[in-house]
Amino acid sequence: MTIQILTDSASDLPMSFYKENQVTFIPLQVNLDGEVYEDVKGIQPEDVFEAMRSGKTPKTSQASPEVFESIFKEIAESGRTAIYIAFSSELSGTYQTAVMVRNLVKEEYPGLDLEIIDSKCASLGGGLVVESAARLALNGADKEEIMSDITFHIEHMEHLFTVDNLEYLARGGRISKASALVGGLLNIKPLLHVEDGRLVPLEKLRGKKKLLKRVIELMHERGEGLENQTVAISHGDDLETALEWKQSIEEEFGTTHFIINTIGAAIGAHSGPGTIALFFLNKSPKL
Repeated sequence: MTIQILTDSASDLPMSFYKENQVTFIPLQVNLDGEVYEDVKGIQPEDVFEAMRSGKTPKTSQASPEVFESIFKEIAESGRTAIYIAFSSELSGTYQTAVMVRNLVKEEYPGLDLEIIDSKCASLGGGLVVESAARLALNGADKEEIMSDITFHIEHMEHLFTVDNLEYLARGGRISKASALVGGLLNIKPLLHVEDGRLVPLEKLRGKKKLLKRVIELMHERGEGLENQTVAISHGDDLETALEWKQSIEEEFGTTHFIINTIGAAIGAHSGPGTIALFFLNKSPKL
């Protein structure tokens, strides 16, 4: 591979992916019960979700500057070209920290060839950007080709997601506690999406069946060439619902390629157990 691809744990790809595709993994941090862990490497998402169910409120923070420095110096010393696809700058300070550390490392290693990309994506939305870039890198594509592919995927990535319990968003200050209480009593399921890297409420629906029906309608409205895409579904410790969504999408669009994985703590600590998130392109991918 001529180009080294890097990403952080907010991309929510399976850990096996990084080794199999030679992608460098950078963990964000999770604070639970006063202990700081590396997301996925030091603490498993299921443990975080279980803690949340028991009333605990884990905190998250960006990747350590020391981790960035070590990885960036290793790239500089190897003389390789690298591209880091980072968690949306609207949702984390990780992108800004990476840029700052790269600039410091370049003072010592002026030849460092490292692009840092604000994916404007979350969870497997960013994961799909990384997956496509890694595939090109493994096939020997040059920097210009990979950068073009990354830009295409970022510009056309759709995020649709819901949470099972509004209380978790209330704990994090995303909605009022009164709204969470009313939503819980009425079985309200919020549907959200991402605009320019920010989480934006889209609609409120009552019940899981109406929610899934609306998601399928939105895929018809927004998706293109879904039968030829890799569609991604991430979930907050709720594989059963994720597989229900997968089956509905298969039946409706003929999609055959999926990535399904648990949401990591970096995002799951805010959205909570029972979150379901869907990712696809609104323009047919280049084949």
